[in-house]
Amino acid sequence: MKILGISGSARTPELSGTYKLVKTILEACGHEYDIISLRGKKICGCTACLGCVKDNVCKQPDDMESLRDKIIEADAYVIGSPNYFSTINAITHALLERLYQFRHREADLLWGKLAIAVGVGGSSGTCCCDEIEKFMSYSFIETIAKVSAQGAPSCYICGYGETCKVGALVMVHGEGYKIRKEDIPDVSKQPEAVNAAVEAGKLMAQRLSKGHNRKDVALKMQKLVMEKFREST
Repeated sequence: MKILGISGSARTPELSGTYKLVKTILEACGHEYDIISLRGKKICGCTACLGCVKDNVCKQPDDMESLRDKIIEADAYVIGSPNYFSTINAITHALLERLYQFRHREADLLWGKLAIAVGVGGSSGTCCCDEIEKFMSYSFIETIAKVSAQGAPSCYICGYGETCKVGALVMVHGEGYKIRKEDIPDVSKQPEAVNAAVEAGKLMAQRLSKGHNRKDVALKMQKLVMEKFREST
């Protein structure tokens, strides 16, 4: 079994809470894994050109091409995004939009696989987890766990955080606050978040090791998606 981890954070792995949690989950799984950072990659959103309908291959020439085989070959996914304006950031959204290429004419390239959603934000990453879970469901992928944590708002490192009157620091600490290293949120120093990541990884390992049946999962997810569709119409 192989698991693909994707961090949508634009920060370096050393600074990214999203990357750290994705990696923690992968390490706890105990299976072979690959981890990819979308930092610096060029991935456009779906343009609805329908070029993928005939063969389930997207025709846009960008960095999604190099990820295609990895996405297909993986048995499960750990996908993380930072919280930008109470949703996932643009490049994570673009990547998830491009999963559209795998689902035409009963193509089951992704059906029935498993996923864990990770979200990190200045206040919370819950909204990111929910958005990732929604995208996964459209490909009949089951999200078996969601891990959310508090990351460091950019105001801590932008250079103007102490003087900005409308930034996160004045909202959290009040006027006159001086940045202290120990105040900067770090997911690796949040036992609850780290433990949740480890437990999510263990759950993934357990599900994959117990004769994971993609067909059964796909049928379950298809039923759930159709029920939600009927409720919305």
